[in-house]
Amino acid sequence: MNIYVVIPAHNEEDTIGFMLESLVSQTLLPKKVIIVNDNSSDDTQKTIESFTKKHHWITLLNHSSSNEHIPGSKVINAFYKGFESLDKDYAIVCKFDADIILPNDYLEKIATLFKKDDTIGIAGGLAYIKKGSDWIYETVASKNHVRGPFKAYRKECFEQIGGLKRSVGWDTLDTLLAQFHGWTVKTDSTLHIKHLKPTGALYTAESKYLQGEALYKMRYGFPLTLLTALKSALNKKSSTYFFNTVSGYLKAKNSSNIVPMVSEEEGKFIRQLRWKGIKRKLGLPS
Repeated sequence: MNIYVVIPAHNEEDTIGFMLESLVSQTLLPKKVIIVNDNSSDDTQKTIESFTKKHHWITLLNHSSSNEHIPGSKVINAFYKGFESLDKDYAIVCKFDADIILPNDYLEKIATLFKKDDTIGIAGGLAYIKKGSDWIYETVASKNHVRGPFKAYRKECFEQIGGLKRSVGWDTLDTLLAQFHGWTVKTDSTLHIKHLKPTGALYTAESKYLQGEALYKMRYGFPLTLLTALKSALNKKSSTYFFNTVSGYLKAKNSSNIVPMVSEEEGKFIRQLRWKGIKRKLGLPS
């Protein structure tokens, strides 16, 4: 199975060397890797070039965008700069971040998952962050959810869901749309990825309303948005997060410039799927 990898990178000189070292050490190597150096002002490019000189299947692509770390849009715009430079001769396409360290059998095990079950459309492992001398699970998502920094897509699934949306919430919406089209999403709990930068560490103050905006764009509806915001706020122990998310939803709903990312049919499916999950967790009949 030909595996292509695209890695957006912005000022990652402290991490990308570790990431690429883990990539070139895979027991199953990817066929092609494109690293998109997105307007970096540090030595990110120099580190990338040290790998491109040694490995012909790794390519550097320079891209100039904003320096601002805008959740969703910046990283996906960079991803597409890389993806659009590739041919279509792939079976699996991976979107990896530059601040992770993969276990050396990551791609081999992901490929095995896809080969064994042709209903799997998206697959990945689990993220762990450093706390003291230990690596602990990064509790920002369910262990059944494949996180954005290390996602692998079957080609047919990637095409059916229309690729990745250039907006915050893309890495939730892709899994929802995959299920809408009949695909399953699979996490391998034995694959522990080291996440070197905690999620959201670089987000700007202006991005605080974007999670609520994403829920509106996914047609969650207000009741489901309230529950989703409350759950995340409790996990983060932040009442401010709850109010910002709800405010972001209402701002988006009242804006004529913001439109949903999904159709009404897809939105109905998403709401039903989410409510079914909530009822299951509460032990209620679905």
